[in-house]
Amino acid sequence: MDVNKDNYQQVVVEPGTPTLVDFWGPQCARCFALMPVVEKLTEENKDRLRLIKIDASKNRRLCLNLRLLSLPSFLFYRDGQEIERLAGNDVTEKDLKHAVENLLSRRPFSS
Repeated sequence: MDVNKDNYQQVVVEPGTPTLVDFWGPQCARCFALMPVVEKLTEENKDRLRLIKIDASKNRRLCLNLRLLSLPSFLFYRDGQEIERLAGNDVTEKDLKHAVENLLSRRPFSS
């Protein structure tokens, strides 16, 4: 599915499944270095975690709206809310694993 500024809220935020959104770019070496890690984490948690990959170069308006200033950028959503964000060249495999564990271990938000 092609996710963009027009359907981001509906596709990413509204569903209740914990979601990892991976913003990457075709010129971002760090994005490609972390891609296998992201895919492995998603596969290991496939029944509990959704992965949505978005090419930032094709979705500049969405990136501006979300105030994404560097790549790679990883946004973590649960119960319709962004609960964590990792961005930049300093993101490590350990950071991603910890953020996914945090995302999956949280209790649902109460209204």
